[in-house]
Amino acid sequence: MTSTPPAAQLKQALVVRGGWDGHQPVEATELFIPFLEKNGFEVRVEGSTAVYADEEYLRTVDLIVQANTMTSIEGPEFLGLRAAIENGTGLAGWHGGIADSYRNNSDYLQLIGGQFAAHPGRHPDERSGEQSDNYVPHFIEMTAAAADHPITQGITDFELVTEQYWVLHDDYNDVLATTTQAVRPWDPWTRPVTSPAIWTRQWGSGRIFVSTPGHRVEILQDTNVKTIIERGLLWASR
Repeated sequence: MTSTPPAAQLKQALVVRGGWDGHQPVEATELFIPFLEKNGFEVRVEGSTAVYADEEYLRTVDLIVQANTMTSIEGPEFLGLRAAIENGTGLAGWHGGIADSYRNNSDYLQLIGGQFAAHPGRHPDERSGEQSDNYVPHFIEMTAAAADHPITQGITDFELVTEQYWVLHDDYNDVLATTTQAVRPWDPWTRPVTSPAIWTRQWGSGRIFVSTPGHRVEILQDTNVKTIIERGLLWASR
């Protein structure tokens, strides 16, 4: 039987959430807070990036979990976030909450290593104007590196019906899974496009974990996605 460590031994997790409500930032992060608490974290929740400018506090944080889509970040806030990661604070998140957070800041794109570009949807004749227009069947395919990585060990390729992220990325990412956008008659591209779906990144002394699956709570509750994210949170932590 496990017990919660005394307060003095608890790790510190900061959850920063907000932005577009369609990604359910509150409900999505609430799904993982009990997991963090069971694994020895004291969790603080903020609805604003202003906390990133608090250098003294961030020095005490072991893990930042971010779910903040299509918002902006002020210069001192970003500098505080980046400095914290360089000094060993982990950063983890999923979907637009980390890969489409601050379009106003190109340095953030470099830090994360991947920026949402599109989620190509269904045939135009099948669209109704709802979020589900962009829900398409696709596979999350494990890379060779995934077999021995603590985040993905034991997980094989799996299928989802949700948004399939096409991301702009660089080769500094350590990619654990990919997804390939097919060529379809109504799309303008002429060959399949493969994007990272699960990746990690080392920045200074800090670790970064990103999962592009995670559009809404029902996807985060998928056994494979939930397991990957839970492991990713623990892996990224200082």
